[in-house]
Amino acid sequence: MAFGDYLKISGFLADMKSRNLSLYGQWIGIASIFLSLALGIANLFHINLVFIFGIIAIVQAPILALVEIPFLLKIFRIPDSIISFIQQLDTNLNRAAFYTVMAVLQWLSLTCMATSLLTLAILFTINIFLYGGATILKQDFHKSNVVATVQVSEIPSEAQIRNVL
Repeated sequence: MAFGDYLKISGFLADMKSRNLSLYGQWIGIASIFLSLALGIANLFHINLVFIFGIIAIVQAPILALVEIPFLLKIFRIPDSIISFIQQLDTNLNRAAFYTVMAVLQWLSLTCMATSLLTLAILFTINIFLYGGATILKQDFHKSNVVATVQVSEIPSEAQIRNVL
């Protein structure tokens, strides 16, 4: 079983056509992973307290990766308590609350100085509105057809995955 078996590129187009706000939120969340890491590193070089928010952004990147890409829960050895916490976030309202915490942390960076971390705060806020809107519209929580084609429980054991990689 190859890594390509877990990806469906055509699924991205299906996600965009679905009009499900939780899917849009997931894609913005995936983009936020890379942006969080990049902007966190870029803001480490400030002389004032902004570097603390840069460190927070760097820490947010792997947390977002585990939340938005469930395949990673099977690859890495993660305690069951963290896995159960992440699985509790599989509703629109819980994701909106999660992104609210993430956004507030980055909006607080404005108390020190206006930096590129503002972009991250805006993306997290957009995610709040997307997941919150999905809750208000009573849309079902969906995961992307590209990064979640298989349920975490159906993915082969860690040993099989390591043999593939």
